[in-house]
Amino acid sequence: MGDPTAAMIFAAGFGTRMGALTKDRPKPLIEVAGRPLLDHALKLTRDANLRCVVNAHYKAEMVETHLTGWPDVSLQIERPEILDTGGGLKAALAELGTDPVFTLNSDAVWAGPNPLDCLRDAWRPYEMGALLLLVPIDRMIGYTRTGNFAADAQGRLTRDTSGMVYSGAQLLHTDGLAAIDEASFSLNLLWDQLLPEGQLFGVEYPGFLADVGTPDGIVLAERMLEQYPNV
Repeated sequence: MGDPTAAMIFAAGFGTRMGALTKDRPKPLIEVAGRPLLDHALKLTRDANLRCVVNAHYKAEMVETHLTGWPDVSLQIERPEILDTGGGLKAALAELGTDPVFTLNSDAVWAGPNPLDCLRDAWRPYEMGALLLLVPIDRMIGYTRTGNFAADAQGRLTRDTSGMVYSGAQLLHTDGLAAIDEASFSLNLLWDQLLPEGQLFGVEYPGFLADVGTPDGIVLAERMLEQYPNV
């Protein structure tokens, strides 16, 4: 079992909550603080020294053109159907390899340490099937839903709507994906395999996270970066 050296960035969504902003571009190319959302995520993978695969579906050609400025990044275009997080990750395994893989959402902006470093520091590969990065709900900027998980003293997770919020960043073994037959599926299916086995873990992120799902989220993310530039 090798060390994790690759990351998957999920960038295939339709961005419908962005309204008119996604009429002429995919959500990952919407700018926050002068940089496309996708570039915020790509910088994290580059700073963590990781190979990277980005998936795309909606207006995929625009993502493909944008990535010519990132020659070390591979693109996985999902056609004809969008594959969701689990299906997208499974389809990219030929590029990602067999070692544990990081995943990131492209619609998140972070204020604090590199989330990938936080996951790498807490990773125990022979004990964990997946390690999810969690954020307390009072440090989630622009987030209006409930929590997702609670962790015990060892970091093992249970689903709990009063708990912390899954950030979209994780580190996981991908071998369990082979047992899922669907082409399009959420990584929740893999987590459901790991939960009863006590192999789904979480670690708390020490900074802030902006959920950039709506136009208001752009403004809130930019304010967060101004307020917490050196968390």
